[in-house]
Amino acid sequence: MKILILGAGQIGSSVAASLAREDDDITVVDTNPDFLQALQDHYDIRTVQGHASHPDVLARAGAADADLVLAVTDNDESNIVACQICHNLFHTPTKIARIRNNTYLENPEIFNNDTISIDMLISPEQIVTDYIERLINHPNALQVLDFAGGRVQLVAVKAFHGGPLVGNPLKELRDHIPQTETRVAAIFRDGSPIIPKAETIIEAGDEVFFIAASKDIMSVMGELRRLDKPYKRIMLAGGGQIGSRLAKALENDYQLKLIESNPKRAEFLAGELSNTIVLLGDVANEELLKEEDIDQVDLFCALTNDDEANILSAMLAKRLGARKVLSLINRAAYVDLIESSSIDIALSPQQATIGSLLAHIRRGDIVAVHSLRRGAAEALEAIAHGDKNSSLVVGRRIDEIGLPPGTTIGAIVRNDKVIITHHDTVIEAEDHVILFLINKRYIPEVERLFQVGFSFF
Repeated sequence: MKILILGAGQIGSSVAASLAREDDDITVVDTNPDFLQALQDHYDIRTVQGHASHPDVLARAGAADADLVLAVTDNDESNIVACQICHNLFHTPTKIARIRNNTYLENPEIFNNDTISIDMLISPEQIVTDYIERLINHPNALQVLDFAGGRVQLVAVKAFHGGPLVGNPLKELRDHIPQTETRVAAIFRDGSPIIPKAETIIEAGDEVFFIAASKDIMSVMGELRRLDKPYKRIMLAGGGQIGSRLAKALENDYQLKLIESNPKRAEFLAGELSNTIVLLGDVANEELLKEEDIDQVDLFCALTNDDEANILSAMLAKRLGARKVLSLINRAAYVDLIESSSIDIALSPQQATIGSLLAHIRRGDIVAVHSLRRGAAEALEAIAHGDKNSSLVVGRRIDEIGLPPGTTIGAIVRNDKVIITHHDTVIEAEDHVILFLINKRYIPEVERLFQVGFSFF
């Protein structure tokens, strides 16, 4: 697939890096030569310097041959114009635009082939906001990912001493919760993946990924660790796009405080938010945190645009007594450094966003993708089409399907019914199949499994 990425900022460069490891033909456009050189130094991609919305630049970048254009510059209007030019002049089949302004997002009907031709809008800020909101609703989880319209969830938790299953083999899970169906998709121990088997012993500190119907998530979680109390008091550090959206989503259900360092922004937020205490100050000010009873806070979220400020404020909040801390971190190297530090959850906005884009890039009928473990692993939802003659999965038991190494089919959704899979589960046409891959280099093989042969047509 030929993919044209407009914008080499954090989102554009992260997507380019992710796709460059696969077989896609990638071209990146940006005005900043340093950004482009950094990508060329590390990946086998083509770069073009220039304005993403200029027709001559798009022509040089190969828009006429592109299968997909991804407009992710920092300017909404540039992204919109670029997509429209690609549609009108170059007839690019699929156009995706990053949009930040709520005025556009609240009126999606203007983006269609009759007005402005954009196939998909993405808002990284809203994606991250939704992601954090799911984590807040599941206080014990490291990640919570939705599939099949939220009917199935893939959850990552850290196993702790005291969990009923810790120190015991996985085969005992069914004995502990006989009325609940679940499947452990993968275990990461000291950063390395373990393929789960019936005899696998869960150890304290393991990062366990399991799949279950959404209604059963808490039951399974209770087998791996003592369940934390729900959050009540939450403090948000940073009132930018993500902080303000999250405050609006949470303020009617939690006791909320928000710290913002910009006086004008703080005044604006105080008028916009009805049930949130807005504080003017430095997010890493120890005296301010103490004055606002940080030791009584259940969750501290560092959400500024500054990685260093987020890391320092989260670590300070934890030292001063906050029960749990979450930090947004853009630089992948920083995420690796603090993984074992006092910060409970390090969240990469790029990795949270990439999944929304990958669903449009993957071959086969892939409807949802989540990038995991900083891009090393992947979970996806694919729809099975065809019959036993035209498909490599339909009409076959799971143990008959040639799944790549480290790939698990954890669940299927059939006519709105969630089925946790076993080795003898048979895939039927139109099943939504939830897969987990501990090594994303096998993605092309999974895609081929879900592509229908020509005999189907």
